[in-house]
Amino acid sequence: MPEAPTIDGANTTWLLVSTALVLLMTPGLALFYGGLNRAKGVLNMMMMSFSAIGLISILWWFYGFSVAFGTDVNGFWGDPGAYLGTKTFLAETDLWGATAENPSGIGVPLYVFMAFQMVFAVITVALISGAIADRAKFAGWLLFAFGWATLVYFPVAHWVWGGGIIGADIHALDFAGGTAVHINAGAAALAVALVLGKRLGWPREGMKPHNIPLVALGAGLLWFGWFGFNAGSELTVDSVAGLAFINTQLATAAAVLGWIAVEWVKSRKPTMVGASSGAVAGLVAITPACGFIAPWASVLLGIVAGVVCALAVSLKYKLGYDDSLDVVGVHFVGGWIGSLWLGLFATNSVNAAITDVVGASDGLFYGGGVTQLGRQALAGLIVSVWSFGIAWVLAFVIEKTIGFRVKAEAEVEGIDIGEHAESSYDLSPAGGGTGSAFAMAGIGTPGGGTTNAAKPEAEPAEPVSEKVAG
Repeated sequence: MPEAPTIDGANTTWLLVSTALVLLMTPGLALFYGGLNRAKGVLNMMMMSFSAIGLISILWWFYGFSVAFGTDVNGFWGDPGAYLGTKTFLAETDLWGATAENPSGIGVPLYVFMAFQMVFAVITVALISGAIADRAKFAGWLLFAFGWATLVYFPVAHWVWGGGIIGADIHALDFAGGTAVHINAGAAALAVALVLGKRLGWPREGMKPHNIPLVALGAGLLWFGWFGFNAGSELTVDSVAGLAFINTQLATAAAVLGWIAVEWVKSRKPTMVGASSGAVAGLVAITPACGFIAPWASVLLGIVAGVVCALAVSLKYKLGYDDSLDVVGVHFVGGWIGSLWLGLFATNSVNAAITDVVGASDGLFYGGGVTQLGRQALAGLIVSVWSFGIAWVLAFVIEKTIGFRVKAEAEVEGIDIGEHAESSYDLSPAGGGTGSAFAMAGIGTPGGGTTNAAKPEAEPAEPVSEKVAG
């Protein structure tokens, strides 16, 4: 007779911590993207990430979780009413994965699993924003995020993890989101960038990152939070969670070295932006593979991802699409590398769930032939085509109706002012005066004397512009 439902304290605690770590990644992404952007558009860039937290969280609670993880309807989406937001799940039997034979499932309350998957949905949408920096209307972005999450991310999450066609029928592997998150977001980013067109002056004008310490801080927060992203995806506290954790660190470290090696060869000058971008490339590539490959294969994966992604970011100049912050070169390319890597190096020797749960095969170098490699390629192709197609149609319709791209004047003056009526850096004196810090504080001159009444200026000073050159 099955035992009564019981909450597993260790699994629940770990998943709650992992959820908080993954949520932190979106503000980290905002800093990373914001630092890479020009100064006159950094707030708009960050707003797109923060707005994703607000919008996608509500959509996920109301119907997204049901579409992604509800009982499979037809291989393409789950029962939309299964976990509808109007319902409440607080009974002792409301544990994720619970069955009649195993009433406890993995011992984690349903709401904890829902929250964990919620923050995945949030950051996937936010990733797309980096491709359209400096030129997208905020209202257009919100409408696009709503449509893309509903028509693409929620169903694709079902295809990959919820019992849909990719996981259950094709038997492709994706431990934490190489296909569902990175290939998915990267394909959409390319589509939207093509619809919106190039930034004014690109690539003729230099559009360098305005704040490299912000880039490094954002990359560090992403690296930190990614342990929840990857190791948390095991859902339980066990040796596979530990494997995912160490693989995440090794691949990311190796990718940093791979990226700066490319910079060293090309320009003899390794950069902080390159090291930060290399870290993100490694994190992206290891995401689908972290729980399915041995640590030595993770090191090789990191090196390959760092090198290939460093080279891939230059494709936009050769092919003529303006992917502002290299979402395609890092996330789309990195996601493909990590997904195909499973077709080469996945092994049941580190995770028996490859065969026992997913029904997949060992990779080519572990005697499995090319079967799994073909499955991984097919899964990536399906998601790429679906995401790109829907994103292109959504962006095109928005542009032709309410408008998706800002006016040229707003783009030149600065999208922060045009869309949000604020600027990231106010360099004018707090009181609008021209005196020293002592004078503005009202404490006299540095020499100890008192400040006399200010003498009138010969002519009025010109107003200080809020614009900061990017």
